[in-house]
Amino acid sequence: MFTVERLDDHTLTMTLSGKLDKEQMIRALDDLEAQSRGIENGKMLYDIVEFHMPSLAAIAIEFSRLPRMLKLIGQFSRAAVLTDKTWLQTMSEWEGKLMPGLEIKAFERHQREAAELWLNS
Repeated sequence: MFTVERLDDHTLTMTLSGKLDKEQMIRALDDLEAQSRGIENGKMLYDIVEFHMPSLAAIAIEFSRLPRMLKLIGQFSRAAVLTDKTWLQTMSEWEGKLMPGLEIKAFERHQREAAELWLNS
């Protein structure tokens, strides 16, 4: 399951739990694009409750939309990732180093308040 909620003119929250199949990935990316419309210098709070690798068909959908997703990411300046998996924390912060203009900081899930404070600092 993947959900996206727009909190205000500049902030999205996203929650991932479980494995995404092709149809779920299509809905997730459609929702992400719709909720991101009009955001500039935005912030994302991404809560990874339970991570499983998406299906191969879901990964293919994600790659097919890569140019649109890169453009969308350009609308955001900060992202906080909540996860209890150390390897996901490390990968998230590395991803931030590869995306010009986007700063990504990872937190453990119980550190949500600290993540929100960082996003708004």
